[in-house]
Amino acid sequence: MKYPLLKRWLSFIFIIFIAVQTQAQDTTQYRIAGRKNSPTQINKPYVILISADGFRYDFADKYQAKFLQQMRQKGVNAASMKPSFPSLTFPNHYTIATGLYPAHHGIVDNTFYSKEKNKVYRIGNRKEVNDSSWYGGTPIWALAEENNLVTASFYWVGSEANIKGKHPCYYYNYNEAIPIDRRIAIVKEWLQLPETERPHLITFYFPEVDHAAHKFGPDAKETAEAVKFVDESMQKLYDACMQTGLPINFIFVSDHGMANMDTQNPISLNVKADTAQFKMTFGTTSVHFYAKDEKFIEPFYTQLKNDTKEYKVYLKNELPASWHYSTKDDWYNRIGDIVLTPIAPPKGFGFNNRKPPMGAHGFDNDLPDMQATFYAWGPLFKANLSIDNFENVHIYPLIADMLQLPITEKIDGKLSVLKPILK
Repeated sequence: MKYPLLKRWLSFIFIIFIAVQTQAQDTTQYRIAGRKNSPTQINKPYVILISADGFRYDFADKYQAKFLQQMRQKGVNAASMKPSFPSLTFPNHYTIATGLYPAHHGIVDNTFYSKEKNKVYRIGNRKEVNDSSWYGGTPIWALAEENNLVTASFYWVGSEANIKGKHPCYYYNYNEAIPIDRRIAIVKEWLQLPETERPHLITFYFPEVDHAAHKFGPDAKETAEAVKFVDESMQKLYDACMQTGLPINFIFVSDHGMANMDTQNPISLNVKADTAQFKMTFGTTSVHFYAKDEKFIEPFYTQLKNDTKEYKVYLKNELPASWHYSTKDDWYNRIGDIVLTPIAPPKGFGFNNRKPPMGAHGFDNDLPDMQATFYAWGPLFKANLSIDNFENVHIYPLIADMLQLPITEKIDGKLSVLKPILK
């Protein structure tokens, strides 16, 4: 039996629900009063740093992103870019923003626990995401603002928190309710402000490729459509910016790659942690166990090692040195005392009877499918230049050098790696 009236009512209710959810998102542009470019900064270059989440190193060619292919030929084209471990969104966006490995800036996973705070940081928890005490290092926008150079952000991890007492001068809390054409128009409006108020550094973020590749897999037509959307939007952004007549430099990156997943056979843990002994946080590609007393670590580690068919078990001091993620690197004591990672893709952990997504990342950052994208073009960049794979920590000193900002704190990135791509 069919119920057409009921179906219409349910559809109507669903539409109303989506509309209310969209309306509830914070679409306010925040402006920090009193900020201006100092006279010595007014003639500095302009840099727009764009991230397309999950835009694997080969997606521009795989899905014929014609605009990006054209612009990388005119500028700098990296064969790929190596994300930091873990190859996840929040750790890597904040690494790009600070030039520090995740264990050195404190955002060690998308979800993790702090013994000092006795709190869990989770990317969906707005209160914690906006709490500046989680974030170490000096983000590039904070470095610029400290030097009286105005910045703006249309989303970036950390930009919503008052890190080092500095938000970008213009910023938005993350939402997906503002249409892309409006976002591009706002960037153009920023660039048309009086020169004392005009941002010289803008960050911009696309979530679409990551969304599609997680839900449908990196080889799906939906992912191809998301790549096309980003490519077409990048051309719109570029054209709008060029209409201002300003000498703008573009850096197009991604935070990580994406791998196909075996969704039918997720990794399961046969050994259960005693909640009286351990705090546990987990994702599709990592599990952290935080001991409430050191005496609990060794016995539980031994249990887990005996069940290592599809995952690796590490004590914190055993994690690979190349990940910069072991005890000596854990500046904020936020990595688990015991850490589990899959042996290799395509399998991931499945918890609470959930299947992993069709596509995932977070695996070993040396794996080909985890490699990210880096293209750059504009008046400061050399033309027709191809470079080899490099680590994403080196973007920070590159941008600081372009904007002539002094770096006074220790970072992991080195200017010497990317300095040769500048004229």
